[in-house]
Amino acid sequence: MQNSHYISSEVLQLDTLQEIISQNKQIALSEEAKTAIQKCREYLDAKMESQNAPIYGINTGFGSLCNVIISNKNLSQLQENLVKSHACGTGEEVPSEIVKIMLLLKIQSLSYGHSGVQLLTVQRLVDFYNNDILPVIFNQGSLGASGDLAPLAHLSLPLIGEGEVYFEGKKIHSSIVLQKFNWQPIVLQSKEGLALLNGTQFMSSYGIYILLKAIKYSYFSDVISAISLEGFDGRIEPFNELIHYIRPHKGQIVTAKRMTYLLEDSEIIAQEKTHVQDPYSFRCIPQVHGASKDTIDYVKRVFKTEINSVTDNPNIFIGEDIIISGGNFHGQPLALALDFLAIALSELGSISERRTYQLISGLRGLPAFLVSNAGLNSGFMIPQYTAASIASQNKQLATPASVDSIVSSNGQEDHVSMGANAATKCLRIMENLERILAIELMNASQAIEFRRPLKSSDFIEIFLKSYREEVPFVKEDRILHYDIQKSIAFLNSFMIDDEIDN
Repeated sequence: MQNSHYISSEVLQLDTLQEIISQNKQIALSEEAKTAIQKCREYLDAKMESQNAPIYGINTGFGSLCNVIISNKNLSQLQENLVKSHACGTGEEVPSEIVKIMLLLKIQSLSYGHSGVQLLTVQRLVDFYNNDILPVIFNQGSLGASGDLAPLAHLSLPLIGEGEVYFEGKKIHSSIVLQKFNWQPIVLQSKEGLALLNGTQFMSSYGIYILLKAIKYSYFSDVISAISLEGFDGRIEPFNELIHYIRPHKGQIVTAKRMTYLLEDSEIIAQEKTHVQDPYSFRCIPQVHGASKDTIDYVKRVFKTEINSVTDNPNIFIGEDIIISGGNFHGQPLALALDFLAIALSELGSISERRTYQLISGLRGLPAFLVSNAGLNSGFMIPQYTAASIASQNKQLATPASVDSIVSSNGQEDHVSMGANAATKCLRIMENLERILAIELMNASQAIEFRRPLKSSDFIEIFLKSYREEVPFVKEDRILHYDIQKSIAFLNSFMIDDEIDN
């Protein structure tokens, strides 16, 4: 298959995942993956025929019902009942981009041959992915501990002809799509329902989606702050590498180098300054942005490990002839990472809003609220209000979810990660950061016009020329909501060539 990615045991890199998503590549199971899946299923079938001893989730109930033995004749019904009974998600629908990543990551995890699923089941998930058949999933219902049970149940319902999907722009019952493709509902075999529902693919998919955007907006934080620095007539000295090599945090060094590059040959930065220092929101850009970069790097490592892991339960080891019930579905690594990422993104928004505030304050020769005839015109007074409101909401959302836990399943599941809640609120913080940075860009681009005829660097001038085609200079008051929306769209339209994998 041309333009396809083959699912295999090779490490799935983040840049590969980005390529699959951005280029809308098809996926296929490698022969290696097919063999691993089939051998594991054959092993489990033989094991079930040769012994009657209880094996959790295969011939027993689930959770606190783990001691209830199920007869072999009811094993398929047991798995179907599991999927149906656990499909009790609620809240908002999960964005389609994240649902598609969920499908991909569930396929990846099942392909290693430790889950006992049928090859037909995994191939059907591949077919869903390749044909953009996206199950309707809801963002509330997972404790992030026994896997993302409720969301993954909704992901799995269409396999058995239940639940709804989005297909060709419409929400329809999955049975209609099965008929269209002449597919029969999957008859789940022993363990299959549990293999589908146990796993961290809800948390992981949110995390990957946010992480890829975070890498992009970490870069934009640097670019936009450089424009703000020029608009504020800031100094270049805080970015001198000598400072940063005596406190050599990686992100700090990277940020300082980038700022120096972005400001290279700028007439504005080179002009003589009448002020000795800049406020922290300008002077400490390397230290603050750099700390968030280091956090993003840590989160990359966590999620790279997770998307290349088996996270259902129990796990089957053919070579050792053993089936082990453990806890690889527990989302604690992801919960902590998502909370850390949320804090790091919130801080990028916090310092951005402070720069916006400085720009509208009538300092350093800039007009109050960055507009001529202030008083008659309010100019950029209220976008800063908006940024301040959003930044404060981010601070509230950044309260960690992972420090919480609540007992479920009659005490059997007595410690949970709350990683799903960490994931959904981290996405809100990421979306808020886009808005805060868009507002800073509006203000920075306005401020820099008051430094004319001096020019900034070639990079910044080209960037601003492109931006001005979408959002013109504000000469007198207009409805700035539209400018904010256009600024967000402008930033989202950019593809950046920044390092994803270390």
